[in-house]
Amino acid sequence: QKIITGLMRACQKRGVELSTLERIADDVERTLQNSMEQEVASKRIGELVLGQLREIDKVAFVRFASVYRDFRDVGEFSQEVQALLQQEAARQG
Repeated sequence: QKIITGLMRACQKRGVELSTLERIADDVERTLQNSMEQEVASKRIGELVLGQLREIDKVAFVRFASVYRDFRDVGEFSQEVQALLQQEAARQG
């Protein structure tokens, strides 16, 4: 439920359907269950969510990352956006 809540905040006014957010949460949960880890760090959960969110909505990705990674200033926020733009450019290559 925490994952869904975080995703809903990140995707607010972005037009991402609830079913998509539920699918992300289900995929993350399934991945973690398959890993057979006894304890899962919140960092691992956040990275799994970000990996999927990056493919769905870039703005929501940056919003989620800004909370999850606890950006301290505009510079950190800007670095994340630049990294995202570089990845996108490399993909379009």
